Amino acid sequence: MKPALAFRQPHSPSSWTKLPNGELILDEINQLLAPWWPKFFGYHLLKIGALSSFIDSQQCPIKHHVALLENKKLADSPNVPVFAEIDDLPFLKHSVDVCVLSHALEFSLDPHHVIREANRTLIPNGYLVLSGYNPFSLAGLNSFIPFRRQQPPWNERFFSPMRVKDWLHLMGYEILMDERCLHSTLANNISQDVFSRNWRKFAQRFFPNFGSVYVIVAKKRVLPLTPIKPKWKLRPQLNPVNVSTLNSSRQQKKYK
Repeated sequence: MKPALAFRQPHSPSSWTKLPNGELILDEINQLLAPWWPKFFGYHLLKIGALSSFIDSQQCPIKHHVALLENKKLADSPNVPVFAEIDDLPFLKHSVDVCVLSHALEFSLDPHHVIREANRTLIPNGYLVLSGYNPFSLAGLNSFIPFRRQQPPWNERFFSPMRVKDWLHLMGYEILMDERCLHSTLANNISQDVFSRNWRKFAQRFFPNFGSVYVIVAKKRVLPLTPIKPKWKLRPQLNPVNVSTLNSSRQQKKYK
């Protein structure tokens, strides 16, 4: 397995319109996450990355939404912007209730470190929402086509949802949702004719794991490490030793 660390600086898109069928991908992600927003609660919701800032979270009862951006030119984000590196978050440990990482791993230098930083800021029992391109799909095949592999986003590295879930399991997360959507190459404009709609329904039913986009919702589980003392203890056994004293030695001599 290749290391997750990239050897060149990826070029993160500023909005979904910069990606092929980006607006359609955003709509599909919003539809999958719509039932989950009312289940989240707390005080702070953090959207990491420019693409995450456009995720619709209006139905979430959390009032304070913050978008963390790396480029100051994206100040028109729909949420309160904070400018920092996504792999070095300027937030305290256990200070965020929900973190959103939408298509951020593909465009980061060290995606594993990005997840660790999000995990550091999350409170125990907090929620982590991720989305990305599935390399084992029709869209992932574009990385092997010569005239497309030099174009974004196919020139970046995709991480399979199985590998992302493996990272989360190592950090103690419980996977609550793992869905795939958009069984298409995503390279050209997706047609809305009858044949295309029927194909997507057929693929979603019989090949659900090969969707081009994955969406994962995970919950951070932290087990208390309280030492448990044993209810019983081994009592030392005392074996007295016969030691000859001065008086006993004198009595022995007297009798002799």
